[in-house]
Amino acid sequence: MMERMRLAGFGGQGIMFLGKVLAHAGMLGNKHVTWIPSYGPEMRGGTANCSVIISDVEIGEPVASRPDILVAMNEVSLRKFQPVVRPGGIIFVNSSLISGVPMRDDVTVVTVPVNDLARSAGVPGAINMVMLGAMLPYLKGVDRHLIEEAVRENVPASRQHMLDGNLAAVAVGVDAAHVPA
Repeated sequence: MMERMRLAGFGGQGIMFLGKVLAHAGMLGNKHVTWIPSYGPEMRGGTANCSVIISDVEIGEPVASRPDILVAMNEVSLRKFQPVVRPGGIIFVNSSLISGVPMRDDVTVVTVPVNDLARSAGVPGAINMVMLGAMLPYLKGVDRHLIEEAVRENVPASRQHMLDGNLAAVAVGVDAAHVPA
């Protein structure tokens, strides 16, 4: 099992934290992992992205240049990264900000209105955790227990007041996930 993921969105949408939690959950599950963040002007509101790989075997290429999974939190990210998703892969689309869907018939597209769901649940700053919850039924390398533990271990002491909201947002995403039969 090897899952190659590219997570992308605007700076400030929690893309790096999402990737860090996924990688940490993989480590908790005794998997090989890589987490390669892309820093630069992204921290000022531009497009941010990171690569995460979770695997049962050693990882030869640490960057998911041809991901199995893409998370696109905005239109720019979808346009930039959808062409490189492997056939048979999955593209998670933040339908709160992206009106169209990927123009590919060789991937599974999962649309999740993460901004709307997070706002309705009272955790508007946790859109990344809503998306993480929506991804959970599709992931092979980690399960909900590992994700929740990774969230607990990665929320810094200065932000412990946000822990319950992050965990609630994961649950909202799980409930919103629509797994095709």
